[in-house]
Amino acid sequence: MATAAPLPPQAPPPPPAPQSAPAGTSLYVGDLHESITEAQLYDLFTSIGPVVSIRVCRDVITRRSLGYGYVNFQQSADAARALDVLNFATVNQQPIRIMFSQRDPSARKSGVGNIFIKNLDKAIDNKTLHDTFAQFGNIISAKVAFDGAGVSKGYGFVQFDSVESANKAIENVNGMLLADKQVFVGPFQRRTERETGPTKFTNVFAKNLAESVTDEFLNKKFSEFGTVTSAIVMKDDSGKSKGFGFVNFEKPEEAAAAVAALDGFSHEEKEWQVCRAQKKVEREQELKQKFEAERRERMEKMQGSNLYIKNLSDGTDDDKLRELFKEYGTVTSCKILRDSTGVTKGAGFVALSSAEEATRAVTEMNGKMVNGKPLYVALAQRKEERRMRLQAQFAQRGVMGMPGQMGPGGAPLGPMGPMGYPGGPQMFYPGGQQMMSPYGMPGPVLPPGIRPGGMQQMPPYMMSGPQMGGPQMRGGPMGGPMVQGQGRGGKGGRQGQMGQMGGKGGKGGMSNAVRYNANARNMDAAGNAMMMMPGQMDPSQVVPAQPQQHNPVAVLASQLANAPPDQQRILLGEALYPLVDELEHVAAAKITGMLLEMDQSEVLNLIESPDALRDKVAEALAVLKAAAAQ
Repeated sequence: MATAAPLPPQAPPPPPAPQSAPAGTSLYVGDLHESITEAQLYDLFTSIGPVVSIRVCRDVITRRSLGYGYVNFQQSADAARALDVLNFATVNQQPIRIMFSQRDPSARKSGVGNIFIKNLDKAIDNKTLHDTFAQFGNIISAKVAFDGAGVSKGYGFVQFDSVESANKAIENVNGMLLADKQVFVGPFQRRTERETGPTKFTNVFAKNLAESVTDEFLNKKFSEFGTVTSAIVMKDDSGKSKGFGFVNFEKPEEAAAAVAALDGFSHEEKEWQVCRAQKKVEREQELKQKFEAERRERMEKMQGSNLYIKNLSDGTDDDKLRELFKEYGTVTSCKILRDSTGVTKGAGFVALSSAEEATRAVTEMNGKMVNGKPLYVALAQRKEERRMRLQAQFAQRGVMGMPGQMGPGGAPLGPMGPMGYPGGPQMFYPGGQQMMSPYGMPGPVLPPGIRPGGMQQMPPYMMSGPQMGGPQMRGGPMGGPMVQGQGRGGKGGRQGQMGQMGGKGGKGGMSNAVRYNANARNMDAAGNAMMMMPGQMDPSQVVPAQPQQHNPVAVLASQLANAPPDQQRILLGEALYPLVDELEHVAAAKITGMLLEMDQSEVLNLIESPDALRDKVAEALAVLKAAAAQ
């Protein structure tokens, strides 16, 4: 038997095929270390000839190198010389792999001229593999498979530019010795094209063994089915049996017979489980698929009958949660969510026996006051489904906007019209504000902190129209009734009543707060008479601020119950915007508009719960960033 590592076999090889490279100026450079930059590749390849462009391909989000790139030369002769001279050169302590770039994916995926080599010695690398098979024809690519630690997996691939060269390599090298190991060389086959017969194995795994089972007993029991080369019971540091072990047979048929006979074997009141020994990666993948299938089955079975509840009081436990929902049907399961310390998160899940019962529970329980807090009840959704729904919802309203303008967080915005509608002049807020007349015509640009009498100032979260993903105003030429307000500049917080919220003001001390005065009928901020415009609401219709109470959310909930529908969103927005602004100032207006699209009970929960608001703001900001990246 001849040796061919990397020397040719003893038998006279056929005359080598001409090493003619395909005409082209673009090279693919693979096996790049993650720290390699375009500048390093430029310095390396310009030593061969003039380079037109170099690009290292990177992940869109993390910008980390994907391990490959492209180099474009001016002349095809320079590209061919770079392939010959620099292929397998070491850059940043890692050899790179170069081949001519193939733009046609069908040519790359066809597998024509591709051969598979296995039982390779660990010392054989890409260059050795290339040099060994170069005598049989022009090689497009040669690659040894390595694991994450850079150790060879014992197999590799070589692709020739023709089927004839691949057949020559198979005929001359298959069964030969490479580095004192007999290798197998054959045509490459995709996983789907390989034989799907029963898996052959010699290593057997046995578990649920009694503590008295020893290596000798295991060897004796399995030897009834064939020649056992090794048998071992796994033990811990103290020498105690772990209850499982491995047995290796000489022939696959013997191992299969042992599995068939001993799986379920009873010994000392324990039933053995015997099966083919699997690698850790294979076992983890199989378990993952099993658990995923079970989870999907549970989700399909509970589709439409599983409820998500939040804004629960701190004293609510599983039993109290079950008591709340048992009148709507049979509660199959319920659970309060808790953190690692056991403290309730104020949320939980309830599963009912049917979708009809769950629908009735959502209809009657959503928004119901329990222990002074309005419940939020909805059908449970997976995190991925909820995220996709939000992204689709915001994209439909035009989060991306029109090119040419950039909004908070880097998201492009389209031209904004009166009161946030597209197609008209813009309104600027705050600082150098351009006020809109009641009929949508632009008014004078005012200095910061100045508010004209009889004019309504638009809250920033209401300025976000369809392009900004925020709520649209309804009714009247200016998009709906607005309420005049006043406030202090600078950061503020809750000031006792929900109708009086402080926020970050503009440069001139403008505030986003609105203070409602029941006696300010037809009066402006300075106490002057104010002319009513078409479509404008009489300020007397605004619900006055309630006396200060212990629970400000309850006050706001009462105001919402008595306010007209067009005013409810404004009330919620005035309470929510300053809180969002403290967490995310740049995109506060847009995020507030996005959050106002949720149910009122959920918005009330965000106002009352800083942690829930922080999570929602982070989720909305991630959606905006993802949209901007796209």
